[in-house]
Amino acid sequence: MRVNVGQAKTDLSKLLARAEAGEDVEIARDGVPVARLVRVDPALRPGERFLAARGSLSGQIWIAEDFELTDVEIGEMLDGDLA
Repeated sequence: MRVNVGQAKTDLSKLLARAEAGEDVEIARDGVPVARLVRVDPALRPGERFLAARGSLSGQIWIAEDFELTDVEIGEMLDGDLA
């Protein structure tokens, strides 16, 4: 859709609604396009980015079998000379 500057000033809210709906709106001066209104995709919030990346590192990260300490190992650490 193409509109002239005067109409764009008058109908800006309507043109923004059309852009939000995904329609490109060109603004022209004397019939020559000078600007375009397009929808801007909202930025993902940090939590949404985290969830969107779920599985993207699948197969690239692993946890070794000895990752967690056993109760005996923790006991040995605590019985050591920590004082």
